[in-house]
Amino acid sequence: MNLLRSGADPAVIALWLGHANLRSVERYIHADMGIKERALARTTPIGSSPRRYRPPDRLIAFLEALSGDYAEES
Repeated sequence: MNLLRSGADPAVIALWLGHANLRSVERYIHADMGIKERALARTTPIGSSPRRYRPPDRLIAFLEALSGDYAEES
């Protein structure tokens, strides 16, 4: 993880660790929210500030209703 955080290429990390292909390194990339947030910050349009998505209350209510239906079926 430290190598990924410092910007090392995942292909190089895979070679150093003796992995046969990059797919085995992907789990580390998917696990690190800091890497994801830095990548998203690079895509922020000029003149705007990066921020997290806040779903509207209506969407949250809809999703909670779905999880309630699922819990009853299980």
